[in-house]
Amino acid sequence: MRRNYLTILLSLILVQFSLSQQAPGSVSNPSVEMSSVVASDDVRNVTITGKVIEKDTKQPLEYATVSFFSKRSNKIVTGGITNLEGDFSIRVPQGTYDVRVEYISFKTITLSDRSIQSNEDLGTFEMEIDAESLDEVMVIAERTTVEIKLDKKIYNVGSDLTVRGGTVSDVLDNVPSVSVDVEGNVSLRGNDDVRILINGKPSGLVGLNSTDALRQLPAEAIERVEVITSPSARYDAEGSAGILNIILRRSKLQGLNGAVTVNGSYPEAYGVSGNINFRYGDFNVFNTTSYNDRNVPGNSFTDTEFFNGDDPSTFIREDREFDRSRKSFNTNTGVEWYVNETSSITASLVYRDSDNESNTTNFLDELDSGGSLINRTTRLDPEQEEDKTIQYSLNFDKQFGGDSQHKLTADFQFEDSQETEKSLINQNGIDVEDVTTIEDQKRILLQADYVKPIGETGQFELGYRGNFQTLDTDYAVLFSDDGNNFELSTDLSNNLLFSQDVNALYTQYGNKIAGKLSYLLGLRLEDTRITIDQVTSGDFEKKTYTQLFPTVNLGWEITEDESITLGYNRRIRRPRSRFINPFPSRSSPTNLFQGNPNLDPSLSDAFDLGYLRRLGKLTLNGSVYYQRATDIFTFISLDSGETANVGGTEVPIIIRTPVNLATNERYGGEITATYRPSRKFNLNANFNLFQSVTRGDFAGQNFDAENLSWFARLNAKYTLPADIDWQTRLFYRGPRETAQSKSKGIFSTDLAFSKDLLEDKASLAFRISDLFNSRKRQSESFTPTFNSDSEFQWRQRTFNLSFTYRFNQKKQQERRQQNGGDDDLEFEG
Repeated sequence: MRRNYLTILLSLILVQFSLSQQAPGSVSNPSVEMSSVVASDDVRNVTITGKVIEKDTKQPLEYATVSFFSKRSNKIVTGGITNLEGDFSIRVPQGTYDVRVEYISFKTITLSDRSIQSNEDLGTFEMEIDAESLDEVMVIAERTTVEIKLDKKIYNVGSDLTVRGGTVSDVLDNVPSVSVDVEGNVSLRGNDDVRILINGKPSGLVGLNSTDALRQLPAEAIERVEVITSPSARYDAEGSAGILNIILRRSKLQGLNGAVTVNGSYPEAYGVSGNINFRYGDFNVFNTTSYNDRNVPGNSFTDTEFFNGDDPSTFIREDREFDRSRKSFNTNTGVEWYVNETSSITASLVYRDSDNESNTTNFLDELDSGGSLINRTTRLDPEQEEDKTIQYSLNFDKQFGGDSQHKLTADFQFEDSQETEKSLINQNGIDVEDVTTIEDQKRILLQADYVKPIGETGQFELGYRGNFQTLDTDYAVLFSDDGNNFELSTDLSNNLLFSQDVNALYTQYGNKIAGKLSYLLGLRLEDTRITIDQVTSGDFEKKTYTQLFPTVNLGWEITEDESITLGYNRRIRRPRSRFINPFPSRSSPTNLFQGNPNLDPSLSDAFDLGYLRRLGKLTLNGSVYYQRATDIFTFISLDSGETANVGGTEVPIIIRTPVNLATNERYGGEITATYRPSRKFNLNANFNLFQSVTRGDFAGQNFDAENLSWFARLNAKYTLPADIDWQTRLFYRGPRETAQSKSKGIFSTDLAFSKDLLEDKASLAFRISDLFNSRKRQSESFTPTFNSDSEFQWRQRTFNLSFTYRFNQKKQQERRQQNGGDDDLEFEG
């Protein structure tokens, strides 16, 4: 299977390179031309030629962009790029156009209302360097661009060196407001109930296990991350913390362009990824493909004291060593067809296949009160996991009256994900346990959105979204006393059929008053139907609930450099299938996780006040927020009342389960500062402080808890001699506390260097993740029946070297696409 993946990937790369060798701009090379209009009988194509040079040196400019903009169609009809000699030759339908000649860091040349009726040589265009534009390009290349809208903040990944050769999980850990813990769980402002979308929708790229999937997708696939802490009514109400919308790279450049990245790491890992885009005529074809093979060693330990009343306590020390191997193949390919001037259809296919192995060695020691060893049990847990996902998507976009803002869009998406986990556990040299988990998930998405501008600044929107999910989980556990004869455990084995259908209608209206005050008001209705079918026990339950979710987003633009935003939204957190499955799953003989079928959704109301201020070279962006949630999910540890025989000693079995507690109030503030004293040096800092107050009782025990925590992130980037970029990232997450546990603070450091090669067509980068090997979770738990101390390290310090080569896509061109209005306070659906 692995050999087939490599063959496919190498074939794609060879195709990319072979196509890229065609000279851009030559008459015989149609790949550099793009046209969204097919000539009819009365409109014929003519050939327009010309040359682009630099005014001062008279040297030709390769890869300059020449486009033909039709005011009637309100879009670029065709265009191309210059070749090595600065020449271009482009087929153009007869008509009247604004002809634009553009090149990075040069002033744009525009020929307005130029009538094109016959073959014509436009002559030589002499382009002047734009000093202001050049400075802007440097800024964009050196920092993460922040765009502010009424319902979101957009962070362009830019040239972040600390994620080169890394994964999407690494990228998210660099985004302000976002933190990723040592187990890969993503939090937004300290809240782990985050809705993760790919290109605005649930995606098969995330799969059944979003944590593992984000660790396997390459960072190079990401263009930007949208952090939506106050989602408008257009978005699903799921996710009390908000939404992280990951936008994948898809070039819009004309002709053929793309990039290939190869990387290698220690501990042993390697990967290759490539993206390609080919735009010609009425079609745009795109593909992103990657293969990764990573070894991820880790470790953990837990010291537990079990109280035995008047008898001496039982002391157990559990050491685990993880040896993981992750192999993954991902591809996302599709085609856009511009049917006519106002309609387009996009079809895409996502395929994801991963093959993971995890060998866990577990040493379970019973100790006396002095710490001396009484007996030891050795447990080997080799686990094999296979994941396959295929997703089909179809999008239709229709514009009305030549207005790109007045449109109707419709989406259909079907996803089929399968995951199989197998584990044969060996204890003291004897096979004692055979565990198999098979999951089969199918999801269908139906969506339609209608947007109509009203007046000069108003916009009305109406839409529907249907999410339909079915999940079949088959969990089988077999035990053996002699290592040969296995018997099915009816207490643990089970088959759960879970389905969740969510139908939603929404509407919203936005406008701008006096050019200063923007508002976006929305209302969303969601009807949820859940079916829980326990095939093993025969239990069957249906749950139905319908809720309204209002949203309000306001923005006040005080000056061009100062603005304020205010948002309110209502959100929901629905229990996942694992949370409601009453049959326990085992992580060790003495630790079980058991779902709660009586778990209800949690509702929350959130307010967010934001402020943006620019002071020359310093930019400040801060906010304060408050959220109140009811029926919150809290994971508690309970003594099951049963014991497991460990080395001849009966040890209590601990169950971890979710329950609905009464209320949770979360409030805090954050500030992000960007300071750029010179072109060579850039500093970015983010600080988030939040307080969580939980009130509730369960089974006669009080779980009230107050937790003040914070995290801080500092990014510094400096250009060394020989144009070598040096970047350092520092991250610290403060201690945390709940009613049953305390966690110590976590500190980590990343270091990276990068050098551009081959006239900026290539880049070589070296990075060290977790420089001091300090990214470890250290915590203690306390209950009336036991206390425990634990430490967990998912991934050890990593060294990575990556090489990127771009064809027909110079680095400056990539940076220019990332440029956007930093202070855009307009609303966006």
